[in-house]
Amino acid sequence: MERTLIIVKPDGVQRGLTGEIIRRFEARGLRIIGMKFILMSRALAEKHYAVHIGKPFFPALVDYITSGPIVVIALEGTNAVQCARNTIGATKPHEALAGTIRGDLALEIGRNLVHGSDSVDNGKLEVDNFFAQDELVQWARSTDGWIFEAR
Repeated sequence: MERTLIIVKPDGVQRGLTGEIIRRFEARGLRIIGMKFILMSRALAEKHYAVHIGKPFFPALVDYITSGPIVVIALEGTNAVQCARNTIGATKPHEALAGTIRGDLALEIGRNLVHGSDSVDNGKLEVDNFFAQDELVQWARSTDGWIFEAR
C-alpha cells in the first residue's frame, strides 16, 4: 500500500471545505491513517516546500501556508499517490477537470485548496515530516474487501 500526504490549505479550511475534501478521498477508497489540525511553522513550511527555494514565489508560498490553520492527512491505498492527485486535479484550477476538487471548487493557483504528494518517495517523506510513526493508525475497514482486491 502506498502512502500520500494531503494538506487542506488555509483557503480550504477558511471556506469550510475540509469535510468535502476529506469526503472525496474517502469516497475514492483511500484510507485515512493519520490526521491533524495544525498551524504550520515557518521552519516546517520551508522544509516542505524546499524544492521551490530560490523561486520568486517561494516567500509568498511560505507566508500563505503559515497564514492560518491547515489539516494534514496521511492516506493509504493502492496507487494512493496517483489516485489522490487525480482526485485533486491539475495545479491550475482553470485546467482542472470538472469532478476534481480543484475543478469544482477553486479558481486561482494561489488558492487551490489542497496539496497532494507528487511521487511515492515524496509521499513517504512528507508523511514522515508531519507524523511520528506512533501517530499513524494501521486499521482495516469493514469495507476494505469491497475496495481492495485480495492479495
